[in-house]
Amino acid sequence: MSDLDELRGFHAKLMATASGSNDQRLERVFELVPREAFLGPGPWRVMVNRRYVETPSADPAYVYQNVLIALDGAKGINNGEPFLHAAWIGAVAPRSGETVVHIGAGTGYYTALLSLLVLPNGQVHGYEIDLDLSSRAIDNLAPFEGVSVRHGDATQAEIEDCDLIYVNAGVVSPPSAWLKALRPGGRLIFPWSPSTSLGITLMLTRMEKGFEVRPLGPSWFIPCIGASDPEACIKAPSIPEARSIAAAWLTEDRQPDDTAIAICRDVWFSSMTAF
Repeated sequence: MSDLDELRGFHAKLMATASGSNDQRLERVFELVPREAFLGPGPWRVMVNRRYVETPSADPAYVYQNVLIALDGAKGINNGEPFLHAAWIGAVAPRSGETVVHIGAGTGYYTALLSLLVLPNGQVHGYEIDLDLSSRAIDNLAPFEGVSVRHGDATQAEIEDCDLIYVNAGVVSPPSAWLKALRPGGRLIFPWSPSTSLGITLMLTRMEKGFEVRPLGPSWFIPCIGASDPEACIKAPSIPEARSIAAAWLTEDRQPDDTAIAICRDVWFSSMTAF
C-alpha cells in the first residue's frame, strides 16, 4: 500500500504535467500544499456526472484525484478540478514578486498554491463573497506569507493594481475595473459564459493598447455574482467564434468594429489583433 506522502507526490507530478509548463517549481509547490487541509473534515463528497458520491472514509488518499469536491454542496460550491487549475496556473505563469488577485477564493486551496509561486515578496489578495467560506479561507491561509482574504463582492470592490487576476466563478461580462487594474503585461484568466451553451476559459494579457486574448479549454463554474447578468452580453459568439478570439478592448477606449465576435457591457472581443 502506498503512503500518503507517496500519493501526494505522484499527484503533484500529474499536476505539473497537466500544467503544460516547464516551471520547475510547480511539482514541488503542488506537493507542499495538502488539499485535504482546505476541505473540512472527511468523509468528503466527490462529484461525478453532477452527482455527489461520498468517500468511504476520511482517508486523505481519496482527495488526490482529478475530481471536484464539495465545499458547500447545497450551494453547488466545490473545490475545483485539479488538472484544470494546473493548466490555468501553467498558462498564467505566476512569478516571484507579483501581486495576484484571486476572485472566488473558496476555502483557499488554490490561493495557497498561487501564494507560493509569487514568493519571495509577492502578494495574493483573495475575495470570497460567501461568508462561511471566506472565514474558513482566512483560517486556512494564516500560515501562508503575503496572503489576505476579504469577504465581499469583487465586482464592486476597488481591485488593487496587480499582475494577475485569477477568477473562479463564471463570468458573462468582465467588469472594466478588473481590466484596468492590470499592470502592463498583467493577465486575467476567467471562465467565460456569454451564453448558456458556451463555457470557455479566456486569458487576457494587457498590452500597450488593448488586450491580447488566448482562448483555452472548456470550463463551467457557478455564476459570479455581479458579473453574470445574461443581458450584459449584447452579442454572443458561437463556440468556433469564441475559439478564434485574438484581442479584447474596453469599449470606452475603442468602439466595436466589424471584427467584433462578441460584445459585452464593458468590453468587446475581436478576431483581429492590432497592437
